[in-house]
Order: sequence, then C-alpha cells, then structure tokens
Amino acid sequence: MSDSDDDERVTKLNFKKDRIHFGSLEESKTVLDAPAPKAAAEEGEPMVEFSTEKSDTESDDSGEEDMSGVQTLVDEHQAELWEELAKKKAARNIAVPTEDIRVKAMLREMEEPICLFGEGPYERRERLKQLLVAAGKLSGVTTHKDLVAEQEMQEDGDDGEEKPEVWYHEGTGSLKRARFFIAEYSVPRSKKRLQLAREWQGKPATVKHSEKQDIHKFVHTLNNECSQIGDTRPLSYCNISPCSGYLATGSWSGLVKLWRLPSCNPVATLTGHNGRIGAVTFSPQAGLDDNVACLSSCDSDGVVNLWSMSSTRPVAHLPGHGCRVARLNYHPSGRFLGTACYDHSWRFWDLESSTEILHQEGHSGPVYSISFHRDGSLLATGGLDSYCRVWDLRTGRAVLFLEGHLKSVLSCDFAPDGYHLGTGSEDNSCKIWDLRQHKSIYSIPAHNNMVTYCKFAGTPNNSMLLTASYDSTAKVWSHKGWMPLKSLTGHDNKVMCVDCSWDKKYIVTASYDRTFKLWTNKSIS
Repeated sequence: MSDSDDDERVTKLNFKKDRIHFGSLEESKTVLDAPAPKAAAEEGEPMVEFSTEKSDTESDDSGEEDMSGVQTLVDEHQAELWEELAKKKAARNIAVPTEDIRVKAMLREMEEPICLFGEGPYERRERLKQLLVAAGKLSGVTTHKDLVAEQEMQEDGDDGEEKPEVWYHEGTGSLKRARFFIAEYSVPRSKKRLQLAREWQGKPATVKHSEKQDIHKFVHTLNNECSQIGDTRPLSYCNISPCSGYLATGSWSGLVKLWRLPSCNPVATLTGHNGRIGAVTFSPQAGLDDNVACLSSCDSDGVVNLWSMSSTRPVAHLPGHGCRVARLNYHPSGRFLGTACYDHSWRFWDLESSTEILHQEGHSGPVYSISFHRDGSLLATGGLDSYCRVWDLRTGRAVLFLEGHLKSVLSCDFAPDGYHLGTGSEDNSCKIWDLRQHKSIYSIPAHNNMVTYCKFAGTPNNSMLLTASYDSTAKVWSHKGWMPLKSLTGHDNKVMCVDCSWDKKYIVTASYDRTFKLWTNKSIS
C-alpha cells in the first residue's frame, strides 16, 4: 500500500470524525436540511458548522421534566399504598356471615372457589371480605336498610303493577293486657334499680372496695361440701329455689327430683315426663303456697309441666309444642313463662289462664336458651344459629341483634346491673355485651370445651359470673373485671349446669357423671 493511499485513508477518517454531532436527531436534521448561503458556496469557503449543544435553559427544562416524571411515579406508588390501606380498613369493617355454610354459599354465588388448600373457616371469611371489597360491596349480609331500599326500587319500577299487601298477625286481647301489665311492672323496678346505682356511685371508694372484697372472699373459700348421686342417668339441669331451701334437678331419665339444702337429702321425685329433661325452674313466688304451681319443667318430647310442692304429679300442662323444648324460664313477676323451642321460635305463656299469648319467630335455627331481664321488660334468646336476640316485651320488637359467636349460643343471662348480658357458646367462649353500646365489650376465653351454661349472681352493684363447660369444670368470674376467681373442679365428666342461690350461700353444679355437687364456705353441720 502506497503513502498516498494512507494519506487518503486518514483524510476520510478525519472527515468522518468531524461529522459527529451530539444532540437530538430532529435538530440535526433541521440543520442539515437548511439551505447553505450562496456566497459561501460560490467563493468555496468552508461551510460553517452549527452547534447542536443545548443551552443552560434547555438543560434545566429537561432536568425538570425528568424530576416531574420521578415525582409522578412516587405519587402513583403512594396512591396504590393508600388504596391498599383503604381496602384493608374496609375489609375489617365489612360484615360477613359467621356460619361457614353461608360463607361457602356466597363464594359460590360469586363464582369463586369455596375452599382452597389448607384454608380454614377464618381464612375463608377473610378471603370473602377481600372479594367483597374488590367488588365494591360494603357488606356481605343483607340488612334491613338493603331490604327497604330494594323494596322501594321494586315499587318504583312496578308502579303500573299491583302492589303486594302487607300482612301481619293481629295480637289477641290477652297479649295486649299482658303488654300493659309488663310495662306497669317494669317501670317502677327500673326506677328503683337506677336509684340504687346512683346511691352506689355516691358511696366512698373504701366502702365499694370492702363489698367487693366480701364476695371475693366468699368465692376463694368455696369448698365442695356435698356430692350426691342424682339419678341413674346423666343430670341435665339444676335450679335452687328463691328461699335457698330446695334444689330441683332434671335428668335424661325424665325424672324431676327435689332435694333439701344444705343436707342434700331427697324430698320428692316428680314423674310426668317420658323424654329427657331440658330444664326445670322454680317460680320467683315459690314457697308462698305449696298448693300453687311453683315449678315448671320441659323435655325433648315437647312436654311442659307445672308442679306444686304438695304433689308428685303435674298440676297443669302447657300444650302446643310440637317439637323439643330446650329451655324455659319464669318472668320476674311469676305470672308468665317463656319456652325456647326447636322449631326456630320461642313462646310466651300466661300461667293464670295456662294459654299461649305469643308465638314469636326470628331465629334461623333452633332456639336453645331464654332469659328475662331483672326488670321484666326485656327477654333474650340464644339459638343454634350462633346469634342472640333481645326482645322488648312491651312492644314485641326485636331491639338488638347480637352477632359475634362462631358457633351455637347455648346460654344467655342478664346481669343484675341491667345493662350487661352474658352469652355462653359452643365456641368455648363467653361474651359480655353492653346493651347501651349495642356491642360486645369483652370476650372471655372461658374453657377448653363448649360453655354449656352461664349465669350472673349477686346484687346490681356487686355480682359475679358463673360458667359451666364440657371440660368438667365450672368457673367463677368477677363482674366488670372478668378475672377468674375460682375453678370448681371435681366432676368426672361434663358439667351440664350451674346455679347460685339468691343469697349467694350455695353454688350447685350438675354433671353428666350423674352427680350434683354443693359448694359453700359454711359447714353443713
């Protein structure tokens, strides 16, 4: 290769190196397409190169554009985080059914898998909440407002069509008279209870503390003073008379037995049931007259009998139950009786005429427990549908719907203070509800097995809570502190029921092992 060829090659490389531009293609194209000056072209002068470098202002603009892009990405990320937090908050507040069957049914309606691998009922409910939030629904439960809104929309859309008539069952005259009686009976008792609460608030703190210490001392010194075989088959219920002198027990053999307290000696055996006894309860007026019916019992055949202390045969029957009667309870006045039935309803009886004055539905499952307010104005029912309802006996309305238990509600009882309600459930817990706040204020992890019975005992300002369970124990809890005070152990099998006397002298537990035990801090002798 000659020296001329090398020079030519170097000239071409230098020419290419001079043609390199740094800048946007659009600007370079504009410069290249621009017509060259005629004078310079004619004189053969070298063409003037136009700089493609950006000025300081242009550089600042491009930097601002880059920063604005980064800020946009940050804003979008923050918006996604806020949206995720809002969804989590909505999922926590959303209402979904507690029954696993209903949760699966809703998932099936949404065309979602009803069960994932390793998923339990709790995880399934959480997944349903997330799906409802993603679908924009505020609730998975149809509320009364939703039904009213849907009905209004149907009425607006069907203006030309015939509207359905509203139907109801007209109450009888006896029901109206009963409602007036309950209103006149409950108002003075409510005033008296509130007056006692005001007086309690005005007492010195030392006096309040001393009264609480008395009941705590009584509980801590409880001993098993007596253990008695109650029947040849498991005992299902026990109840102490208002005078604390008698104990009534019911068993699966269909027998109701009376025992003397505190000696636990048998008094009488009442025959009249063929099915398993569900409950046996003394009337608040028991002991005033031995010839008047002061004791009631129910069984699995739907038979409800009324007994007197002077006869071993029932003095009256309450017919009309076509299914199992799980529980029954007296109104504080002693004039009325409430029964909880397996046909998803409860019934209200006037004992003066032995007639049914109200047959109330409302639960989606069998009604298992029933309890009256100490004032006589309210009634609570717990069902195997895991819900508890509170009814106003003066108006007939369901004033509260208590939802929170995961399984069946087996027991419910009003506290002496008038605004607390306790419920025992198959989910091993006992929940405390505040009727003023319409919600559960405390959940007691009470036992290792289902809670079969819960009962408040004591005065409005100084009371305690008793619970019985299938874990073979009964426990005593402080009221308003919900701390465990005493565990009553000694039964060999499930504890079916627990009761406390009105004067807080005795506590009785009835068990599946066919025995009942008397707990007290005083010697029988």
